[in-house]
Amino acid sequence: MHQDKEPIGNLRFVCIVTLIMGTIIQLSEEREFAVDMSEKGLTHVPKDLPPKTRALDVSHNYISELQASDISFLSRLKMLKLSHNRLQRLDFSIFRFNQDLEYLDLSHNRLRELTCHPVVSFKHLDLSFNDFDVPPICKEFGNWTQLNFLGFSATKLQQSDLLPIVHLQLNYLLLDLGRYHVKESETESLQILNTKTLHLVFCPDNLFSVQVKIAVNTLGCLQLTNIKLNDKNCQILIKFLSELTRGPTLLNFTLNHMETTWRCLVRVFQYLWPKPVEYLNIYNLTIIEKISKEHFTYSRTALKALKIEHITNRVFLFSQEALYTVFSEMNIRMLTISDTPFVHMLCPQAPSTFQFLNFTQNVFTDSIFQKCSTLVRLETLILQKNGLKDLIKVGLMTKDMPSLETLDVSRNSLGSGRHEENCTWAGSIQVLNLSSNALTDSVFRCLPPKVKVLDLHNNRITAIPKDVTHLEALQELNVALNSLVDLPGCGPFSSLSLLIIEHNAVSHPSAHFFQSCQKITSIKAGSNPFHCTCELREFIKSMGQLSSEVAEGWPDSYKCAYPEGYKGTLLKDFHVSQLSCNIALLMVTIGATVLLVAASMTCLCVYLDVPWYLRMVCQWTQARHRARNIPLVELQRNLQFHAFISYSEHDSAWVKSELVPNLEKEDIRVCLHERDFVPGKSIVENIINCIEKSYKSIFVLSPNFVQSEWCHYELYFAHHNLFHKGSNNLILILLEPIPQSSIPSKFHKLRALMAQQTYLEWPTEKSKRGLFWANIRAAFNMKLTQGTENSDVQT
Repeated sequence: MHQDKEPIGNLRFVCIVTLIMGTIIQLSEEREFAVDMSEKGLTHVPKDLPPKTRALDVSHNYISELQASDISFLSRLKMLKLSHNRLQRLDFSIFRFNQDLEYLDLSHNRLRELTCHPVVSFKHLDLSFNDFDVPPICKEFGNWTQLNFLGFSATKLQQSDLLPIVHLQLNYLLLDLGRYHVKESETESLQILNTKTLHLVFCPDNLFSVQVKIAVNTLGCLQLTNIKLNDKNCQILIKFLSELTRGPTLLNFTLNHMETTWRCLVRVFQYLWPKPVEYLNIYNLTIIEKISKEHFTYSRTALKALKIEHITNRVFLFSQEALYTVFSEMNIRMLTISDTPFVHMLCPQAPSTFQFLNFTQNVFTDSIFQKCSTLVRLETLILQKNGLKDLIKVGLMTKDMPSLETLDVSRNSLGSGRHEENCTWAGSIQVLNLSSNALTDSVFRCLPPKVKVLDLHNNRITAIPKDVTHLEALQELNVALNSLVDLPGCGPFSSLSLLIIEHNAVSHPSAHFFQSCQKITSIKAGSNPFHCTCELREFIKSMGQLSSEVAEGWPDSYKCAYPEGYKGTLLKDFHVSQLSCNIALLMVTIGATVLLVAASMTCLCVYLDVPWYLRMVCQWTQARHRARNIPLVELQRNLQFHAFISYSEHDSAWVKSELVPNLEKEDIRVCLHERDFVPGKSIVENIINCIEKSYKSIFVLSPNFVQSEWCHYELYFAHHNLFHKGSNNLILILLEPIPQSSIPSKFHKLRALMAQQTYLEWPTEKSKRGLFWANIRAAFNMKLTQGTENSDVQT
């Protein structure tokens, strides 16, 4: 968001210390070698410092002596701060092992003696606020051609004191004259070396009395600190300034901590008015004694800007017109009066030259500049931190300012509660700062029609009305720190390119914003309580597609606040499938999955003949159910057969001619279906009963067997009986080889039994048949004895 500031031209000549801190900037890339030991209560420089130290700060300690051994091992040292200690003497020869040392700050010590040595070449040397009687300037200083900053103290000044450095081109000279001894009998003349900035610090407790004539070549910036005046000694200051302000290069003049009468202040203004000074700054001004009307001639002036910050007025009864008129009628372009007890400012009597007015942190009310038609050139008006309350009156204030482009009324108590649609504004306003007030949603009906940059952060806005239709020129909108619940669309703001909406109540922003705001080049929407649900998918997708220049703060300041499981999760790490968020698609997918599973199960059932097995289970269950209705005495009868024989009808000849006779001659009772099935019962029930009443179940396997469905019934029930009884009662006789490929897929139990169960093969050679019958008899003999015992027990 655009921030209103004073024009760059006013800042170019502001004397700030950073102009002479070039060496610090050069060390910025070596911060890892900087050691800060300030305010540690040290009485000497520590011995355990890293040898690679480039910058050492031991200021604000109790060091009273500095020796070569303290710093000789720091061969790479470039910066040393020793200010605010207790040093009384110093010999520059201690720096003979520190050839890279460029920056040395020894200010605010107790130095009285300084011994020079041609071992170093400083760029920054500060010896100010010490106890030197004469300027501590050595002839060796004349070889420091790279010296940018020089500061020193002196109680006496003579013209010859500065001869060693007259030829140097300094950027900044700080001269502490707080203890300067004034000679009343004569006025000394001091030839000061070439410097761009001269800063003179005087005694804060005494009235200004310095009468030294100081001439400076190429002086561009002059600062005077601690000026205490009354009506009697006011002329002494003006006389002192006469030499310093003579040159054409002095463009910036600053007074710090100035205490004066109103009459003397006006005289200083009058003296400087025809001078070449363009920028006059006064910081911490105290007005004493009285304020009365003073005559002021506003002649042609080079002054462009007057800035006064922090005024303390010790005069309580005075004519406000006498005070305000001096400022309101000034024929300059820029005026700043901030942090003062001013309650009002007069409207100029004639068309004014003011282009920039800054009245930050005063006590102005809504009556300021009402019906004022003389500020016709005013382009920027700043009224931050005042007592403004009515937005409509603020609009009326600007009505007669046809050139006004920037208005800052932030940090007031502005509200918008009545007849907003009747607001009147200067049509030229393009930048409007209404932040940190008490404005609500209706403020959007009381805005300048051509505003391009609008700052409404930190107000009480909950929604942007959809019927706002007159802000087509708006390009930048800041609504951070409000209570908005969604991103505003660009319907009312067709030119919007920058939106700041962080720290609001936006929980599930609509992705429609990106569709309606095609011109957006920057959006800051982080630090909101995002609800990470399906509704946020499109917004996350849209933000992820933007560049870092457009999506400011993404992804670090965009985090989930709900649900609890995702709290603190970055939005870019929140993933939810499109399927779970689209109900219609979810239903279609579920339906398709159910159909696919049903089709797969149907195919699988057909392949494995599941219906057949279901029928078998059903019949088995019915037979078991009927068996439960048989009396217990009947169920406990002895088994009637040794073996149940299952075979295909096509193999009956072998069974009746070979198998049955050989078994029966061994007294093995055999159950045959055509002989032993009970008439009247179902075939399934007869099969189950015969299997249960037999010790063994013999299956005659052949290609004919696998083609018989009844044989498979018998095999199925016999296999179930095997697991039911927990014994191995199956005997498999392979009458003829059965190719695996000939066994139907539904007979997978037969496949499994042939793979797991040991079976007897019927030999074609007669010589081997004796062993065959012996194996069968052996199986029956072992089981027959066990079965007889069981039969006896049951009996």
